Amino acid sequence: MPDSPAGPPTPPIPLTELLAREELGLRRIAGPEHADLLWVHTSEMADPYPYLLGGELLLTAGVQLADADTYVARLAQAGASALGFGVAPVHDTVPRALVEACERHGLPLIEVPPETRFTAIARAVWRLMAEARHRELRRVTRAQQALATAAARPDPVPAVLRQLAVQLDGRAELLTADGGVLHAAGGHAAPDVRTALARLARVVSPTAPSPPSRKPSPSSATDTRGGTHLFAYALGGGQGLVLTLATPRRDSGDHTVAGIAVVLLSLLTAPHQGADAAGRSAALVRLLLGAAPQDVAPLLGDGDSWTVVHARRVDGTPPGSLNAGALGAALGSALSDVDRETVRVLLPGHHGAVAPQPGWTLGVSGPSTAAALPDADTQASRALGHAEATRTPLGTHRPGAGGLAGLVPADRAEAHARTLLAPLTEPLAETLRCWLSLHGSWDRTAVALKVHRNTVRQRIARCAALLDVDLDDMDVRTELWFALRRRTA
Repeated sequence: MPDSPAGPPTPPIPLTELLAREELGLRRIAGPEHADLLWVHTSEMADPYPYLLGGELLLTAGVQLADADTYVARLAQAGASALGFGVAPVHDTVPRALVEACERHGLPLIEVPPETRFTAIARAVWRLMAEARHRELRRVTRAQQALATAAARPDPVPAVLRQLAVQLDGRAELLTADGGVLHAAGGHAAPDVRTALARLARVVSPTAPSPPSRKPSPSSATDTRGGTHLFAYALGGGQGLVLTLATPRRDSGDHTVAGIAVVLLSLLTAPHQGADAAGRSAALVRLLLGAAPQDVAPLLGDGDSWTVVHARRVDGTPPGSLNAGALGAALGSALSDVDRETVRVLLPGHHGAVAPQPGWTLGVSGPSTAAALPDADTQASRALGHAEATRTPLGTHRPGAGGLAGLVPADRAEAHARTLLAPLTEPLAETLRCWLSLHGSWDRTAVALKVHRNTVRQRIARCAALLDVDLDDMDVRTELWFALRRRTA
């Protein structure tokens, strides 16, 4: 089934919807009425079996059709969903032997009239698939909103289960590690279905005993029992909880909807380790539900003021999550993240001066509100680059609002900066700012920006040309530095 990283997989297209397109003039003349189409493929090979994936509507004019029974048997074996036969120019009518073979092997046979091109059929199928995917995305979005609303209720776990049962029109249960029902919602399941669900839950249970040679338990599993579709999902949190579902059908977006519920239930049922952990968990849940950062900041500590720290290992080795956590603890915060070679630590409250850390190069932002954290993140990144370029263990952002610059009204200064720097793109402006902050050093600027020194030279020359100035003139440098500081203030 075609997948997309942006949402649930595209639902299959019922053959009846394609036949309902009157402009195509298609007619089913053999085989079952119902079939699901996943692809459209055209082939005039005598045996297209090796090139089929399954689920195709195979279109052919019968150029090399010799043994109809063998041909249809191979299509059925390959998992083709239907066969479309074009009348003319090879055959005036659909061969009788082909009709009988399709009836015998249970393959829908569609007559394509001479005036209908195969490309028109393909376009119609893709259009139907796009419409179906749009409907499924809307359904998943509505389900996500409903689950988010349920998670915000005073009794979030039972509320999420009830909403999940409604969205999937089935039975939802939250099982403990020993198989007991912690919460349940939806219609009652038959005894054999309950037995099958319990067995399925043991498959995904992370606490299920297994020999050392056995692979780790999967995070999800599916099964069917008498037309009922069964699902089991292991929740995170280390408690061995399992979400089980029993639904009358299995639509393409159901797994996505269930996955949203799994994330919410994992967060809501995770064991709390003190007030700080509870606050972080609550903040994460609220962010997932669409809350603004400044609204959840108080849950993470004293959120009136924040400081962002960027850090890299002095020896250039990737830090890893353990080192990131250790650095955060040394700085007095549990809010840390690692991205490749850079660790970012968020310090809530008034921490005062950040001390250098052995083995690390640090860049520290100025104090910031929660709403301005993106700007603080940029400040910390620039401070880290400056510290690495000057080979100092710690760099700190220095706001440029004081001194003589403070004598010029902010609005007039910013307007002047915008006008003066208008010819420069963002990369050029950032290179010029870094180069001026490092007193025109090509090598240090290259280190700070992580580019080659020749790239720095080319960019600075480009800045001089676009601005039509002499960058060796101290008055020019001073004015540009003033403008660049106002631009990023």
